Amino acid sequence: MNPLVLIVGRLSPEAKGVRGEPFAAGRRYFHAVARAGGTPLMLPPILSLVDDVPNLLSRVDGVVLHGGGDVDPRHYGQEPSAEQLYGIVAEHDEVELAVVRAALDADVPMLAICRGMQVLNVALGGTLVQHIGTEEHWMRYTEVSLDAGSRVAKAMGTESPAACHCVHHQALDQVGDGLHVTGRTADGIIHAAEIESARWIVATQWHPEDSADTDPQQQALFDDLVHHL
Repeated sequence: MNPLVLIVGRLSPEAKGVRGEPFAAGRRYFHAVARAGGTPLMLPPILSLVDDVPNLLSRVDGVVLHGGGDVDPRHYGQEPSAEQLYGIVAEHDEVELAVVRAALDADVPMLAICRGMQVLNVALGGTLVQHIGTEEHWMRYTEVSLDAGSRVAKAMGTESPAACHCVHHQALDQVGDGLHVTGRTADGIIHAAEIESARWIVATQWHPEDSADTDPQQQALFDDLVHHL
């Protein structure tokens, strides 16, 4: 049986071919997990399920946290201060924070992408820059410098992946307890991090799933996650 990889879904306003408002998650994440040899499963963001998340995490092998709107700043001890904040949804925050904390407690391997890296940082007591004040990381491919010997560099087979697709207006600020920064862009913004004491927890600020179908370096992150399950 293929390893089971949990992906937390989103509330969505519409979808074709279904009755009523759907839950959704981007297909690219599912396809990347499947190419790696895993079986992706979606957890709907239903608040009543939060208490059962630790039990659920005991039944899956890995987790992918994907991109999306912003985390409510109140989760990291701040009031909303940037007018650019968008997509804050209480259900998304509560369910994803519960999944991260349960995964950390149970040492479940996890790939945390974009918002996912920010949720991971917040769960560990870190904070975020509410708006980085530049468009250089919005819908742009950029090069990231990775630490030699880091898990992300080993997985990708390079310390300088040149085509990392960024779609974010926030970034990590104060780094959470136990999270080790392993990659930055030329302007100093954190783009990769990991928890060295964990079995396999890697986070990227960019979106490897966006080009994983044609870029083996990006697909390798999903491959390495599944390899460690």
